[in-house]
Amino acid sequence: MRIIGTATNPSLTGNLPAKLYEKHAPALLSLCMRYCGNIQDAEDVLHEGFIKIIRNVGGFSDAGKGSFEGWMRRIMVNTALNYIRDHAKERKFLDIDPIEDRLVPDDDSEGEDFITGMAGHVSPQVVMDLICELPYGYRSVFNMYVFESYSHKEIAQALNFSENTSKSQLSKARSMLRKKLTLLMMKTETNEKA
Repeated sequence: MRIIGTATNPSLTGNLPAKLYEKHAPALLSLCMRYCGNIQDAEDVLHEGFIKIIRNVGGFSDAGKGSFEGWMRRIMVNTALNYIRDHAKERKFLDIDPIEDRLVPDDDSEGEDFITGMAGHVSPQVVMDLICELPYGYRSVFNMYVFESYSHKEIAQALNFSENTSKSQLSKARSMLRKKLTLLMMKTETNEKA
């Protein structure tokens, strides 16, 4: 069943591009920021992604393929990854550490528990800023795994490296976030005591 531009969804007829952009741009810009780490690149990815969405919106069908928002997010993630890949040489976006032979635990529950435990102590914007400070390779894997629910196999395929490299990058990203959050909390406590 097609849902865009048909009588089944009249709210999306008319000035479709403007309506889509107005409704979804803020959330999708946030997604792009998580991958790109700066507003200029994130806006470039957002605009490029919206062009792809508008060009392909007529072909979207909800018949067993997920939600329209999920479809748009997937396009934005892929656009961000392509952007990072295309600009890797000029900005050193992809600083992936290929560790093929090292076994990395599938479950970094200590890191996940620590980061989850910080939720009440640190604002979402601070966490977003810390994620944006991660090296590009770590940030890409972290975003895909944590926010987009990709498996390590899917990440490895999308970024063209092994599953173990994906696991390693995720572990390193969590470790780096844990250190950054710990330092932030120590600074906050020191400032409160002073």
